[in-house]
Amino acid sequence: MLTIGEVASYAGVTVRAVRHYHAKGLLPEPERDHSGYRRYDAAAVVELIRIRTLAEAGVPLARVRELLQADATEFAAAVAEIDEQLQAEIRQRQRLRGRIACLAAGDNLVLPSRLVEFLDRLRALGVDERIVQVEREGWIPLVARSPEQVSEWIARKWEQMADPQLIDFYLTLGEALDRPDDRSLAELADKMASYITRLADTRGEHYLNTSDIEPPLVELLDTLAFETWPPARRLTELLRQRGWTGWTELRHMDPARDVGRP
Repeated sequence: MLTIGEVASYAGVTVRAVRHYHAKGLLPEPERDHSGYRRYDAAAVVELIRIRTLAEAGVPLARVRELLQADATEFAAAVAEIDEQLQAEIRQRQRLRGRIACLAAGDNLVLPSRLVEFLDRLRALGVDERIVQVEREGWIPLVARSPEQVSEWIARKWEQMADPQLIDFYLTLGEALDRPDDRSLAELADKMASYITRLADTRGEHYLNTSDIEPPLVELLDTLAFETWPPARRLTELLRQRGWTGWTELRHMDPARDVGRP
């Protein structure tokens, strides 16, 4: 007769594992001898080896008892089912690994590569990182909501970036972050109004905006900008004095003015 330590050693498991198998009902607990110790026979070693082999093969302990009691046909069917489950788990873990890899890629997780390149271009031009982050945060809801339109919007952004006047606005906006007084904001408003007025005159007011975003999303994007940089709200007031309303969606306030809509 064997002690629990001896049977565990012969079966290649720990004493703790033997006790765990007892608790799970996989291995019957023998009676104690007159000294108060449990004694195991050779059959217990064989049973422990079978349990260990199944567990190491990935069989859930909840199903080990079923397999131990199954005949050859039932055993084969159960193993096939468990194998299918394991393959499904592997596929799920591979998908999770792909998502983890995306996380390591930073902005590429939520933004198209062409848009990430645009943000990097802003940085290369010397645009303040805080402005880049405001731009980035605004794009995330747009990409999530209307992925089919993103390519067009990004192409338009790249086209606009060829205009030195827009770059100058971005740079001035960055300077105003640390001194958002009315004088600085008025300078910004002048530059922004000049730029968007010229753009509307040459390309049409529709060209200023990302295109038919539903009002709740426009409100969300406006709120996001105002929360990220509170002076933006004051800037919109100054723009209104110069004939333009809105932030995410810019509109000229004079309906009689022809801005070249197609």
